[in-house]
Amino acid sequence: MKAVRLVKVGSPLELQEIPVPQYGEREVLVRVRAAGICHSDVHYRAGKSPVYPLPMTLGHEVAGVVEAVGSQVTRVKVGDRVCLHYMVTCGNCYYCSTGNEQFCEKGVMLGHYTDGGYAEFIAVPERNAVKLPDEIPFEQGATLMCASATSLHALRKSRLKGGETLAVFGTGGLGMSAIQLGRALGASDVYAVDINPAKLALAQDLGAVPVNASDGDPVEAIRKLTGGKGVDVALEVIGLPVTMSQALRSLNVFGRAVIVGISEKPLEVDTYHHLLGPETELIGSNDHLLQELPQLVEFARRGVLDLSKIVTRTVPLEAGAINDVMDGLEHFSDDVRAVIVP
Repeated sequence: MKAVRLVKVGSPLELQEIPVPQYGEREVLVRVRAAGICHSDVHYRAGKSPVYPLPMTLGHEVAGVVEAVGSQVTRVKVGDRVCLHYMVTCGNCYYCSTGNEQFCEKGVMLGHYTDGGYAEFIAVPERNAVKLPDEIPFEQGATLMCASATSLHALRKSRLKGGETLAVFGTGGLGMSAIQLGRALGASDVYAVDINPAKLALAQDLGAVPVNASDGDPVEAIRKLTGGKGVDVALEVIGLPVTMSQALRSLNVFGRAVIVGISEKPLEVDTYHHLLGPETELIGSNDHLLQELPQLVEFARRGVLDLSKIVTRTVPLEAGAINDVMDGLEHFSDDVRAVIVP
């Protein structure tokens, strides 16, 4: 089968012919119908987050159709539409047994430590195959599995309550999902912070108040919009120390800033003025949980989470096209989410 793989860190991905993956008695073989190109994949290519072993088929946002099943598989059948939870875990360790499988002692992530979905087929354990309703296109089902799922997990970590205010720093795939999910979870007002006018316009269409950070200090703008208070929850989904600091400084008393974006640079914090004094919280959010996905899929099925404008581009399973998308993501292009359609 065809697969687009990371062969050498810092170099373009390459198209290779590799065997169709084998599947065990409790696993399923899925024909990939869509695979999202995530900013994390750009980090992997650049070496900001180690990938091993190499070569590796990237792609952790995957949706498709069950092609074959192992002898012990009972929950899904050949022909089922599915999207794939990207954490392959043991199910038995302490973290798995407490519902925190992102820290599984033997866990591996699709497209990071085991072959992912930039391919024609992928094999995963049965429990990783989440049924995808007919109402949700494959392209949208794929991006649900990272951009949307990571946003939902971050909002749950924030303990956002109905009537609270929310600021989302970054209006890419994660940010656009966070705006809609925040509203679905009861946020009274959502502020979207970015420097890209096209993305801010889309955020406004989704119900957010746009804050253009290129027009001035977004922290001051948010405080002005909130009558000097600041917001109750801020999500940073870009991965820059400057926006992480802005998220923290935009908080109201008792506010919670959740950091989702990946950065290789440290964050400096004025602990007295921005943390201890107002009793705010700085929270890290890592990946998402399998148990969160049924609610997320239902949000999408009902149209509470609308991804039709978030998937802005589809490309074929070709190395050149995929590398072009990644190059654009490195420079924060207008694409919200590009999806590979084999």
